[in-house]
Amino acid sequence: MQALFETNLTTVPLFHRGKVRDIYDLGDKLLIVATDRISAFDVVLPTPIPDKGKILTLMTLFWLNFLKDIVENHLITAEVEAYPEILKPYKELLKNRSMLVKKARVLPVECIVRGYITGSAWKEYQEKGEVCGIKLPKGLNESEKLPDPIFTPSTKAELGKHDINITFEEMKKIVGEELSEKIKEISLKLYKKASSYAEERGIIIADTKFEFGLYEEKLLLVDEVLTPDSSRFWPKEEYQPGRSQKSFDKQFIRDWLKNSGWKVGSPPPEIPEDIVLKTREKYLEALKRLTGKTLEEE
Repeated sequence: MQALFETNLTTVPLFHRGKVRDIYDLGDKLLIVATDRISAFDVVLPTPIPDKGKILTLMTLFWLNFLKDIVENHLITAEVEAYPEILKPYKELLKNRSMLVKKARVLPVECIVRGYITGSAWKEYQEKGEVCGIKLPKGLNESEKLPDPIFTPSTKAELGKHDINITFEEMKKIVGEELSEKIKEISLKLYKKASSYAEERGIIIADTKFEFGLYEEKLLLVDEVLTPDSSRFWPKEEYQPGRSQKSFDKQFIRDWLKNSGWKVGSPPPEIPEDIVLKTREKYLEALKRLTGKTLEEE
């Protein structure tokens, strides 16, 4: 099984290479290519997961369409036949793993919505009884459903550095009060619609991260949306509060890395083949449950 670790489209300027996506500059547009790289604890691991970029792209395209009644998004097209002429030589490489999008000015905050208490939020709750300045009820168990979803923004860190959770008041200082209020309202609406849909298909969306940008002063939903890279997906049939959950996301890789003896700050290890295959299976299961699609159909 072949995997794509990195792209090098020599005739198009590289705009940015992120943890997973290679982004190319087409003037007033961007080409986003999802590779098969996987990151954990803010480092890119040396072993890619075959087809991961295709799964992320197909899932994002599904959600952009499903949620477009709530907010506009940056997608122009994902049909490679409709791409500019300069991209034609890369048609096979780009198929099912790329999107042509509007060149929005991405806002410097991660917009996280949490419906369940887990991850860094669980750690902060244990220490302070609150998350990002939001007081929560006493006596919550790990992975417990919150009374209502909460909006907990964070800063966007550079590669290799941790995002830092901030309060909503701090977010207002970064992007302005009016825009912050609008983003918070939209993020919660997106989460509620998506999580309700996902639960009917056997997946609990414990939390997720949205990103927004401004294009001609209009607010757009950008980047990946509700993928196993940007969300925690739990199998509903196995959900049980009071412990960590099985998942269809990269928590599996995080757990393997923690148990491998790897020390933060040292070069990350190669991922064994069985872990690569299990990770791929989890991502494919999420794709099938949520979109009804398989890669073979594409």
